[in-house]
Amino acid sequence: MEKSLTKTLVFQLQPEKERLLSDAYHEARWVFNQTIQLAKDGMDWDDISPRLEDEADLVKNTTQRIVAKAIDALEQSYDRDDYNMPSHEKTGPYPLRMNFTEGYNLTLEDDGIHYRISAKPYNPVKGTLRGSPDNLELLQQALGSDEWRVGTAEAMTRNGNHELHINVTHLEATVRDTHDARTVVGVDINEDCVALSALREDDIVDSVVIDYPEIKQKRHRYFTMRKRMQNAGQTAFDHVFEDKEKRYVHDQLHQVSRRIVEWVQQFESPLVVFEDLKHMRDSIDYGTRMNRRLHSLPFHKLRSFVVYKAAFEGVPSDDIDPTYTSQTCSFTGCEHTARSNRRKNRFKCTACGRQDHADRNPAVNIAKKGLESLNRNVPALKTLPTVRKLRQQASGCVNQPTVTHPTVRGHQADGIVGVSD
Repeated sequence: MEKSLTKTLVFQLQPEKERLLSDAYHEARWVFNQTIQLAKDGMDWDDISPRLEDEADLVKNTTQRIVAKAIDALEQSYDRDDYNMPSHEKTGPYPLRMNFTEGYNLTLEDDGIHYRISAKPYNPVKGTLRGSPDNLELLQQALGSDEWRVGTAEAMTRNGNHELHINVTHLEATVRDTHDARTVVGVDINEDCVALSALREDDIVDSVVIDYPEIKQKRHRYFTMRKRMQNAGQTAFDHVFEDKEKRYVHDQLHQVSRRIVEWVQQFESPLVVFEDLKHMRDSIDYGTRMNRRLHSLPFHKLRSFVVYKAAFEGVPSDDIDPTYTSQTCSFTGCEHTARSNRRKNRFKCTACGRQDHADRNPAVNIAKKGLESLNRNVPALKTLPTVRKLRQQASGCVNQPTVTHPTVRGHQADGIVGVSD
């Protein structure tokens, strides 16, 4: 199956006119804020861009792209009942969003790839891209091939450095058909971990839990800091912390998604299967504090990162009905379903007594439903492999066993040893 796949390549900039680029970032912030303000004041969205194109000290095409991004943020907020409504009072730099050959251009030279960014009208910023060899090679391939398209880019400042994030699209990438899959990998995404279970028609192959508690901890820390800033009336610091949180979570989810795809690739003709959580927000009501935590979780973002990274490796993705996946015992012959089966980090079937990691169990059920959707034989599961846990840290994933020897294949945990918290 052929489909278009887009990937974002990150490069470092060493601009000759750094001050000019920095001024353009702040002008971009003004355009974004004005867009949000005018929209809130009731101005027709179609009239905002023409007005700001004349008022902003930016190339018109760049202004159009920034306005479009602001309106897209508004639309997403409206779709979520005004949750995470974009603010028009933020300060500081904002990325320059540009179209290829209009807001920015790239040229291949013997000494590298040269860029030209139209930061201000008739006043470009020039230089040579710096980045990883893989990204430079892929961008060079995209610039010289009809099978690739170089799309929009964003120039921004991060950690005091100027960067250019370029979207490249493979127009005819090949992704295996879902019905050609030999191994189905069930993915259960949670607040502080993601569980993966790989099944074939004859047996379960392997399973793993990738922990990322730092994301939950950091998000809670930033929420507490922003709350204190709001109570003190210091909204400027509030927005700074919010931006830092988004950048941190975005970077961490990219790392986690890479680990997931690397793990999936080891199996024969894999298919990645997720729960269909499109209407999850409508069914969640656990009180103000818990609702805030669950509604703001980046489930969709992590899933989208996994899907497109897997697609670039030719691995297809699909989804299944999530009903009772976390409450049903995954053992064949039992499959007892009850809310009481799951207690925090433990799954203990009230019918057969089997214990499991509370997130590995639904990952197995997701994989089983994935096999059923393909009209494949679902293996009779009477034992499950040892749960392995990988801890996502700054230096990468670290093996962290979560069961002791008495819980390996065919043995039950006794409450003293076995599945850890």
